[in-house]
Amino acid sequence: MNRPAPVELCHKNMRFLITHNPTDSTLSSFIEDWPFDDGAPPPSKIVDDWLSLLKKKFVEDPGCCVAVHCVAGLGRAPVLVALALIESGMKYEDAIQLIRQKRRGAINSKQLTYLEKYRSKQRLRIKDPNTHKNKCCSM
Repeated sequence: MNRPAPVELCHKNMRFLITHNPTDSTLSSFIEDWPFDDGAPPPSKIVDDWLSLLKKKFVEDPGCCVAVHCVAGLGRAPVLVALALIESGMKYEDAIQLIRQKRRGAINSKQLTYLEKYRSKQRLRIKDPNTHKNKCCSM
């Protein structure tokens, strides 16, 4: 099976590497294992765990790259990245377009419907601690 090459996606202070199944030699670099059905949207527990992991990683190490994989790198992995982009403030249409520009064929119709209906809780709107424009002081 011809699998697409890994691709890197960047948005704000987030970087993702979408890839297909890791090899035995690269498996140790993956720290979590959240399997869910191929071609399906992720269960809410996985979404919550995924977004919590990202918030922690991107606050601790802004600009770090988080690798995410599935069997072919076209369904489950891109959906998780799309959720992160949506949670950071991106419209779902723009998230899909960004991913598909780099990963042709990503996200099936069932997953697309899930992303269209998904409502962001803005869990990845991470403020830069070095900027003060959102702070207010009354005297």
